[in-house]
Amino acid sequence: MKRKSAVNRTLLAAAGIILLGTGLLVLAGGLDLYRHWRMTPPDGWPLTAPDGVLLGEADRTRWTDEGWWWPAAIAALAIIVLLALWWLLAQLRRSHPSTVSVGEGPAVDGVELREGALSDALAADARRLVGVRQARARMTGSSRHPEADLDITLAPAAEPGPVLQELYDGPLENARQSTARDLTARAHLKATPHKAHRAD
Repeated sequence: MKRKSAVNRTLLAAAGIILLGTGLLVLAGGLDLYRHWRMTPPDGWPLTAPDGVLLGEADRTRWTDEGWWWPAAIAALAIIVLLALWWLLAQLRRSHPSTVSVGEGPAVDGVELREGALSDALAADARRLVGVRQARARMTGSSRHPEADLDITLAPAAEPGPVLQELYDGPLENARQSTARDLTARAHLKATPHKAHRAD
């Protein structure tokens, strides 16, 4: 799982749990479920009846007369807004380069390789390997520090070790030589399930 995807799922799960818990709390109080089900909520539990409120007036005005309250409230809200903007900008940022520069320095004579062309060539080379049934590739990272993600589906009788070695010595080495860059790669191997054989 990608780092961005893991952070997104964690944030969405946390927000979902908070919203679900708040919604159930409001629903239980609004429908007067505690009284109907003869349940006794804990002391100080909010919204125990339809006319209840989540925060009473005493709770809402407890610190408003303190000198530190409003600066602290504004600072907390500003931090939340900044974090939300940072998260939004992180979603809009490209997770893969549109082009890959050829050579270690600036692009050689203005030559750049399109990310899709390199991905397609890498996947096509990988599909030619012995023991590989299907291969897909995509580039991540930046233009100057590209990384290759490969999804390899192995043939039923293929051994992962030899396939990985051939992948390193063949398609990945060709891509490194073509771009004159140290290409980092991650390979995700998946085995093809064997078909059941009927016994007579």
